[in-house]
Amino acid sequence: MKKGLLFTGVLSAGLLLAACGNGSENAESTASGSTTSEDTVIKVASHTTPMTDIVELAAEVVEDPYTIELVEVSDNIQYNEAVLNDEADASFAQHEPFMEVFNEERNGDLVAIQPIYNAVVGFYAPEYESIEDIEDGAEVAIPSDMTNEARALHILDAQGLIDVPDETFVTVDDITENDKNLNFTHVDLLNLNASYEDGVDLVFNYPTYISEIGLTPEEALFLEEDDSNRFALQIVTREGNADSEKIQALKAAFTSQEVYDYLEELAASGHLEPAFENPSEQ
Repeated sequence: MKKGLLFTGVLSAGLLLAACGNGSENAESTASGSTTSEDTVIKVASHTTPMTDIVELAAEVVEDPYTIELVEVSDNIQYNEAVLNDEADASFAQHEPFMEVFNEERNGDLVAIQPIYNAVVGFYAPEYESIEDIEDGAEVAIPSDMTNEARALHILDAQGLIDVPDETFVTVDDITENDKNLNFTHVDLLNLNASYEDGVDLVFNYPTYISEIGLTPEEALFLEEDDSNRFALQIVTREGNADSEKIQALKAAFTSQEVYDYLEELAASGHLEPAFENPSEQ
């Protein structure tokens, strides 16, 4: 049976617990000891489209007795804090390497349980028409967080612009070849659009963010070439909750035919690629 979405709105980190809790007054139980209504609400933290759109779609198809509540946050930290602090049951906003860094920094117990899609990331250039136009000493804006910095550097390596070791986590300090003497500037992921608008020569970005300034992956100077899904966006929860009925219901909704078909629509525009098999072909 299809369900409607329960939506909390944009929350600050300090308000997550107060805004997301249903309260004991909403819990309903029967004399036979059936699952309470509070136990059947699956809170999922996310922060931007198309991730929030997918949460909404999953909410429409999740099976009884469950409903999905979107906990919409405003940055790339709050969704992990919400799950770690049990203010949300799961998040849908990150790839596994990003989660691993969070666990290391916060002594967390988050686990990635299901890849959903792989964003088509790449580099955008305000002036260059081709990779051959890149000048000696060009400025390159890359994300300031460890995982996306590594992703950006691996893309540049694949294009022959630099050489880095074949390891998941690399930094600019690991560059062994830089024939064009590229100059790297670390920028917060959410501020990379401003770097492009300021005229930085090469700017890494995600399709979700770059679309805010009217660009699409078709206009990228070059895109990532990686079939491993190493950086696929994942459902993330706490280790102790991974096998719970709530999380299994969430996983089933996120890998439903309806979600897959929606991802295929987005894939047609070049923004992403589904990271799980078509349910109709299984």
